[in-house]
Amino acid sequence: MSEEYKRAIELMKKHHEWMHQTINLIASENVSSPAVRMAMTCDFGHRYAEGWPGERVYAGCIYIDEMELLAIDLMKEIFKAEFADVRPISGVVANLAIYTAFTKPGDRMMALSIPCGGHISMGRGKIGGTAGAVHGLRVTYFPYNEKELNIDPDATIKKIRRSFEKGKKIKLLMFGGSVFPFPHPVKEIADVAKEYNIIVNYDAAHVAGLIAGGIFQDPLREGADTMTMSTHKTLPGPQRGAIVAYEKYAEPIKRAVFPGLVSNHHLHSIAALVIALAEIKAFGEDYARAIVKNAKALAQALYERGLNVLGEEKGFTESHVLLVDITKYGDGGTLEKKLESANIIVNRNLLPWDIREGRNYMHPGGIRLGTSEVTRLGMGPSEMEDIAEFIARVVVKGEDVDKVAKDVAEFRKEYTKLHYCFETVEDAYRYLGP
Repeated sequence: MSEEYKRAIELMKKHHEWMHQTINLIASENVSSPAVRMAMTCDFGHRYAEGWPGERVYAGCIYIDEMELLAIDLMKEIFKAEFADVRPISGVVANLAIYTAFTKPGDRMMALSIPCGGHISMGRGKIGGTAGAVHGLRVTYFPYNEKELNIDPDATIKKIRRSFEKGKKIKLLMFGGSVFPFPHPVKEIADVAKEYNIIVNYDAAHVAGLIAGGIFQDPLREGADTMTMSTHKTLPGPQRGAIVAYEKYAEPIKRAVFPGLVSNHHLHSIAALVIALAEIKAFGEDYARAIVKNAKALAQALYERGLNVLGEEKGFTESHVLLVDITKYGDGGTLEKKLESANIIVNRNLLPWDIREGRNYMHPGGIRLGTSEVTRLGMGPSEMEDIAEFIARVVVKGEDVDKVAKDVAEFRKEYTKLHYCFETVEDAYRYLGP
C-alpha cells in the first residue's frame, strides 16, 4: 500500500470526523441522504452517454436513458415545467447554457453585481466572471435597494427603457444569485422584458428546494422564461446543475448543453439526483418550511445577542440565507477563520456597500449564514438559539475558541441522523470508504 494511498484515506477520514463536530452554516452546502450517496457509487459513473436520452452517441445506455428520463419527469413535475434538461454538471454550466442558447458575445445582459448578491457566473469579464470572461457578454447591473436588500423594480424598468432608447439592447435578464434573502421582483419587471423581447432567466441555485417546496416564489409563473439551478443547496442532492423552462425554449437549450458545453455528464450523479428529487417530492414542503423557520429564528437570536443581521425591518429573511454586518467586531475574513477554529463553519461575504467603503472580498464587512444543513440534521428553532449563542461567544464576547469548539462538538453529538429523506439509519457524515 503506497504512502499516498494511505494519506488520501487518512485525509478523507479526518474530514468526516471533523464534520461530525462542526456546525456547518455555509448557505451553498448541504448533506445528501444515504440513499443519494449510495447511488453515487453505481456503475453509471464508469459509462458514457453523450446526447439526449434515446439519441446517444454511445451504446450501453438502456438503463441510463430510463434513469435520465425519470430525472427529467421529476424535475418537470416538481417545478411545474414543460421542459427540463438535467445534463448540466453544475449551476455555472446551467447558466452558461442559457447564455449560449439565447445570446451572442457582445450582447448585453442585466444581473446583480457581486456585492449585491450576484454570482460569479454573472460577472463581468474584468473580474473573471463567466458571463463576461467566458461568453463575452456585456454585463450591466440591476439597480439595488440596499435597505430592502433587493432589486429595485421601478429603477430597473427605467434603466431598461433608457438603455433601449440609447440603442443599447438588453438580451437577457438574470434574476437570482448567491445572496438573496427575499424573493426577487420577477413579476414586476417581466412585462417590460416581454415588451422588449428580453429573455428572463431565474438562477435558483440557492433556492431551488424552497421553490420546490412552494414557499419562496414561483419564477416560471411570475414571468421567467427559463430557470437554472444547482442541485445541492436547499435541494439536497448531488453536486450538479439543471434547467427547467417552457417547451418553446427546449431546442436551443438542448443544443447549448450538448454538444455545446458537456460531453459525458457524470451519469452516477443523475441516479443520485433522481433519488434526491424523489425525496423532495415526498418531504420537500416540510423541509423548506423548516429551513425558513430556522433562518428566521437564527436571525432573531443573533440580533438579540448584538449582531447586526440585515433586514430586521423585513423579518430578516424569507429564504435560508442571513447576511450579517460584522464590522462592529472585525472583518468577515478574520472572523470566518476564528469561527472555523471554534468548529462553526460560515463564509465571509461582501456587503452591498463594501466596495465604496474600501473593503474587499478577502476582508469584507459581512458573513453569510444558511440553515439548510442544520435543518437537515433535525435541528429546530431552539437549536438556533444554541447556535446563536456559540457564535456570540466567539464574535461578541471573545471567548477562547478552543473552549467553544469543545462545546460545539459536544452539542453536535445529539444531531447525527438526517431528516426529510428515505433512509435515516446511517450517520450524516459517516465515512463509507476503506
